[in-house]
Amino acid sequence: MDTSIKELESKRKSLYQELSGVGDFLRGTISVNFRKCGKQNCACSRPGHPGHGPQYLWNATIKGKSYAKGLKLGPELKKVTDETANYKYFQKLCEEIIQINEEICKLRPVKEADKMNEDETEELKKKLQTRFRKKSEKK
Repeated sequence: MDTSIKELESKRKSLYQELSGVGDFLRGTISVNFRKCGKQNCACSRPGHPGHGPQYLWNATIKGKSYAKGLKLGPELKKVTDETANYKYFQKLCEEIIQINEEICKLRPVKEADKMNEDETEELKKKLQTRFRKKSEKK
């Protein structure tokens, strides 16, 4: 914990700048598949043959629903590969930002209650009570 709040805020700011340059991204993964056609006379029916392919498939599960799309070798596959890589980089940056924010929250001092005047204290209590009352009513 020898890093200061200023250093962490500077690091967070640089991560925000990196985040703005991520570009287009797409959730999901790309799988490479080899499939057997099922014809008896085909080469893929021989033992040890991997099957027809490679076939490239983009897969994603978004809000519990599965999506898949066959990709053609060439520019389409390159585009989707770059976009899924950008998504992984986006996730990595977001995780770093979260960790730095948590460190900043731990290091930032708490405002002392006796330094607040009574009006501020009462107003804060009312705000917190209404906020947490609303949350408990939702459950």
